[in-house]
Amino acid sequence: MGQLRIPAVFMRGGTSRAVVFHARDLPDERRSRDEIFLAALGSPDPNGRQLDGMGGGISSLSKVCVVGPPTHPDADVDYTFAQVSVREATVHYSGNCGNMSSAIGPFAVDEGLVRPAGARATVRIHNTNTKKLIHAHFPVEDGRAAVDGDLAIPGVSGTGAPIRLEFFAPGGASTGKLLPTGAEVDTLDVPGLGRIRASLVDASNACVFVHAADLGLAGTEMPDELDRATELLPTLEAIRSSASVAMGLAETRQAATSRRPGVPMIGFVSPPQDAPTLAGESLGGDVVDLSARMLSMGQPHRALPLTGALCLAVAARIAGTVAHEVTRASASPGADLRIGMPSGVLVVGAKVRREGEGWVAEQAAFYRTARRLFEGAVLVRVRSRDSRLALRQS
Repeated sequence: MGQLRIPAVFMRGGTSRAVVFHARDLPDERRSRDEIFLAALGSPDPNGRQLDGMGGGISSLSKVCVVGPPTHPDADVDYTFAQVSVREATVHYSGNCGNMSSAIGPFAVDEGLVRPAGARATVRIHNTNTKKLIHAHFPVEDGRAAVDGDLAIPGVSGTGAPIRLEFFAPGGASTGKLLPTGAEVDTLDVPGLGRIRASLVDASNACVFVHAADLGLAGTEMPDELDRATELLPTLEAIRSSASVAMGLAETRQAATSRRPGVPMIGFVSPPQDAPTLAGESLGGDVVDLSARMLSMGQPHRALPLTGALCLAVAARIAGTVAHEVTRASASPGADLRIGMPSGVLVVGAKVRREGEGWVAEQAAFYRTARRLFEGAVLVRVRSRDSRLALRQS
């Protein structure tokens, strides 16, 4: 059968990594692309390690990005995000990845898709998953995206050049509505748990937020501790799947688990409090505005999924939500939010406004760093004859 060589770049974006392809180097047909992505990442792997591919065995390291010509009049490039399952032969396109969004602007500049004038670049990105626009602003050196800088982000060692990501009108990315049920708080009837208060919010990605205390948690639990909580993880999935049905993302709880495991994301929140970090340090409650833990694809995050953090920041600015209830009051409603998480503090800005009886999310923003790690070609073993032919013809 042999192996096929496909041009690709391996990049870190924030606290994630992904294989980044040009759309021109891939077949158009979704099934053929999925087979290529699975082979490139090393999935499915029942051992959960993806040793036969570029994946890292966890959801934040099992990702693919595809960049191509824009289909939106106000964008410079199209960007499609693919979440590749580690243990199963499935690829999901239901949401975006905020971390990897930070790598798309630098990729576009370094690949010559966008040619900046001067020492700074602005790349207008159209995320095809959510149909939303993102602007990436970052420094440029000798016509390429700068790498060196003094921005440190929790969960990544060292520092890098700052990339500011602005998400415009992020509400309704998955469901078409910022508050899919129209309510700031819903009461979900969850099998095996009973009734629980939850906020169902859709900004950049659909999410469901609950109080840590309602789960019998402190809100400062570390990812490994959550991984060992054999009764908790099924409970969180039951809440997530119930929220998925309530948000109109899935018809049944079973479908939410089997077909849409990535969206909505689920998180539990608590008031500002002292907490440990993965680096072994102590994070003081006085330096955060709220505390949060989140899961994606059923796995506790070491940091926070950025689109989940962005959604959380929007939720925290909406009076009456679960997130708003635990957020430190601020004299400035437009101030950035400091979210305490396992890796430290994540700062996110969010602007919302009341409009009639509802809410509108105007904009959300945060800073990341990104770096090009490897460039060349990824070698894949594609067994399907149709996929091999489609790839050769692309």
